Amino acid sequence: MMNIEIANRLVNLRKTNGLSQEALAEKLGISRQAISKWERAEASPDTDNLILLAQIYKVSLDEMLFSEQESTPTNEAADSNTSEPTNETEDLHKLSGIHLKSNDGELYIGRNGIYASDFAKQEQVHIKDTAYITVNGQDYTFKEAHKKWGHKNHHAAQFPIAMIAIFVYITIGIFYNIWHPTWLIFLLIPISSGIAAALQQKDWKLLPYPVLIAAIFLTLGFLYQAWHPAWVLFLTIPLYSLIRYFRQKRSTPNN
Repeated sequence: MMNIEIANRLVNLRKTNGLSQEALAEKLGISRQAISKWERAEASPDTDNLILLAQIYKVSLDEMLFSEQESTPTNEAADSNTSEPTNETEDLHKLSGIHLKSNDGELYIGRNGIYASDFAKQEQVHIKDTAYITVNGQDYTFKEAHKKWGHKNHHAAQFPIAMIAIFVYITIGIFYNIWHPTWLIFLLIPISSGIAAALQQKDWKLLPYPVLIAAIFLTLGFLYQAWHPAWVLFLTIPLYSLIRYFRQKRSTPNN
């Protein structure tokens, strides 16, 4: 079984041989993330990879796995920047930084980097004081992270819908004298912003459902005089809230 002592020994051996995680992964024919997991004691290399590691480092398996030699303070200090911190060390770091915590998640900014956790989605992001960013236990270079997530739809919620709504309202009002019910167009501002945010963050809890229902009800009423049975739409609001509540409760840990 893998433990932190063996993991630290693998880190020291790799650095002693002047190899990066990428270079070692290429020699073994595996991913860099696998190397990172070994060196954080999150996974164990199989027998074939252990033999290959011993050959690369020119040591025996016993020396690699069961050596009693302790890491030097210099190596331990270097490893502290590349290894995932334990809960104890994380708590110590949090005492010297900024730590915000609520029922939804927590945020820590300090000497150990930036750590954010979303309890509902069970996602963690740790930007360490190195060239890597850790997302849900996987290490990525900033180039890899940018390629995977990028900035898609980053400005989707900044579409100037408010300016367009004002322009359309004034234009129709002046040239056609239809101020009412053209004012309904202003309801598109919170609706479009909410939909854009929900799509961007893939979180339908951000959808302004009550405002959307009110807009549909007013449109049907003013344009088609269908106040009845359009009022039935409002009955879907508490139903929507209940569905959202139970889904959130089911996805929240420790419930």
